[in-house]
Amino acid sequence: MQITELSNFIGLGVAGNFAGHLEQAGEAADFVAVKVDDKVAPKALFPFYVPNHPGQLGVFPLSGDAIFLPEAAVSGDEKVQIEPEVALWCELEYAGERVVAIHPKAFGAYNDCSIRRPNAKKISEKKNWGEESKGLAANLLPLTHFGAGCELDDYRIACYLERDGELHPYGVDSAAVDYSYFHQQLLDWAIDKFNHQQDEGPAEHIQGLLAQAGRPAHVLISIGATRYTPFGETHFLAPGDTACVVVYPASRYGESDIREAIRARTFGPDVSALLQAVKTR
Repeated sequence: MQITELSNFIGLGVAGNFAGHLEQAGEAADFVAVKVDDKVAPKALFPFYVPNHPGQLGVFPLSGDAIFLPEAAVSGDEKVQIEPEVALWCELEYAGERVVAIHPKAFGAYNDCSIRRPNAKKISEKKNWGEESKGLAANLLPLTHFGAGCELDDYRIACYLERDGELHPYGVDSAAVDYSYFHQQLLDWAIDKFNHQQDEGPAEHIQGLLAQAGRPAHVLISIGATRYTPFGETHFLAPGDTACVVVYPASRYGESDIREAIRARTFGPDVSALLQAVKTR
């Protein structure tokens, strides 16, 4: 499946689905008032693309090869980081206004590229600042199901920043199965948020956004960013960089193989690779 084939979908992300990421990103305080029954549960669903939305969220932000920095990042007033994730391409099943099932069909490498804005009122204010502000790999890999033993269980998420010809580990190389919520537990949580999440604190009313989007047939869900390396936690994107997120099967490749594949710009068909040149308008 290619990025150009994506149509009739809403784009949503899962906040806080990898232990320690929110603290590293300086966002943990945003969720202090968010009530969760399970302390390791994700905090909220947030929108990054809503078709028919009259504001910034209505701008299609995905790119398979570039990230254009916001103007304030070029001047140094704002800082932008890669957020390496797995994204799920899913069919939505409705009963009236309610989402009753989510059917994942494919997965791939995703960059939930984010502005660090400590005073942002909503998560989405940090996520979509225009065209080519987020990343999705051109090649999404098929999922036959999303339970224990599915194709994604063998995959890991690697993230590097290429700067001045040197590759720097930016995200901690992590197994997809190490997400806090995964498989049906994640889908059940997401269905609950689709139907019940309200416009409170940093969260938004997802059911209202679905209605605004015409209850789309599909959703692209980015299921959470991994932890940063010390380099990733303290270095921000600049023009001339290349942001690299690679989702690869651990049974067939090691970290050194992935680094070499990034340098050679050549990946196997079982790898979902996202390499984005960082640019300014």
